[in-house]
Amino acid sequence: MALSAEKLVNIGREAIRTEIGELQRLEMRLDAHFAQAAECIAACSGRLVVVGIGKSAHVGRKIVATLNSTGTKSQFLHAAEAIHGDLGVIDAQDVVLCISHSGNSPEVVAILPYLKQYGKQLIAMTGNLRSKLAEAADIVLDSGIEKEACPNNLAPTSSTTVQLALGDALAVALMELQRFQDTDFAKYHPGGQLGKNLTATVAQFLSATKPEVSPDAGIKEVIISVSASRHGVTVVCENDKIKGVITDGDLRRMLLRDDDFSQLRACDIMSRQPKTVEASSLARDAMQLLKTYSIGQLVVVDHGSYAGIVDLHTLLSAGIG
Repeated sequence: MALSAEKLVNIGREAIRTEIGELQRLEMRLDAHFAQAAECIAACSGRLVVVGIGKSAHVGRKIVATLNSTGTKSQFLHAAEAIHGDLGVIDAQDVVLCISHSGNSPEVVAILPYLKQYGKQLIAMTGNLRSKLAEAADIVLDSGIEKEACPNNLAPTSSTTVQLALGDALAVALMELQRFQDTDFAKYHPGGQLGKNLTATVAQFLSATKPEVSPDAGIKEVIISVSASRHGVTVVCENDKIKGVITDGDLRRMLLRDDDFSQLRACDIMSRQPKTVEASSLARDAMQLLKTYSIGQLVVVDHGSYAGIVDLHTLLSAGIG
């Protein structure tokens, strides 16, 4: 049966509305058990072992990934594999978080005695507060729903969304408890655009050329240096100390102002006190300076000495923002 685009959009919107409604109910019933679970995990001297099966296993893996990237050591354990040897990953100092919507999945029920025996404490995330999982747990997080987004009320949709949100809420609470900062986050995300914004320094993006003239340089030498620089700028230095900069704009203003510039020197037309940035500074801080002052490049210094140029286009191309 063919459906119109409008009908399909409305179906999608209804599914989203259903899941939003379940998330709102989750928010309203969050209580002291949530705080107890977060404090239990934060106090754990081992790891958080997350157990699940079926769709809850996929949710569990995502929760583990989020927790590991935000400072809480975690490991996933598949309920079906646990009883065949993988229970060995659980240490006496570990806290176990078992996720099961029904709380009565045969594989989960089969390993409950071992989860209680091997781990320090058992936290349940379940939608059935009368389930065997809920009865066995030390702490229960209610992930119950009234309705799946599935039109047959069968496929895990709202239930997995609620589980994911509850896992994210735990991760955020743990970040606060452990005072997890952006500098800590950077340690676990060294690659990609995110890693660059958190860890990359200005020194990594220095231009291959280092345009430079002395204060006494003649205008011809200045023009050659500015032209050779793809940045349209040269730095006036004396004994490796920055005295000023000359841009192609400074040269144009000189030509408009002076009929005879044969006797002029670099120090006569340079702009003093140029905007600078330390080579060890984060590249994202350099980008912020460029945006703040609406300029295309910054002079880079290393412990007070001229180190080179960093420009807007290089940082943008590298994904710094």
